[in-house]
Amino acid sequence: MGTGYTSASGRMVAHNMVTTQFEIDGFRVLRTLGVVRGIVVRSRSIFGTIGAGLQTILGGNITLLTNLCEKTRSEAFDLMLQHAAELGGNAVVGARYDATEVMQGVTEVLAYGTAVVVEPSK
Repeated sequence: MGTGYTSASGRMVAHNMVTTQFEIDGFRVLRTLGVVRGIVVRSRSIFGTIGAGLQTILGGNITLLTNLCEKTRSEAFDLMLQHAAELGGNAVVGARYDATEVMQGVTEVLAYGTAVVVEPSK
């Protein structure tokens, strides 16, 4: 399944080159390439909904939903990194997440930031 964000080389920005700050310690920004994003829209399966409902009765961490949320955020994050690589970036600054319920039981997770080209500071 193509995302439209995979670079020709199939590379992605390294996870350690992403920050919520607007600079990366030890690096200087050479070029700003623009906003990049990764979007995943996910629904709960009927089995997940039933299982999560049972977990709410028992109380505590609802692991079925925690795992679903973590997987969705991870996929959105990776799509953002692929988008940055497609633009020629080797880092992402100002990274953020956003989530919106599109309809009952269907959630959009957006990972976004600014793709940049950086080099180590001298």
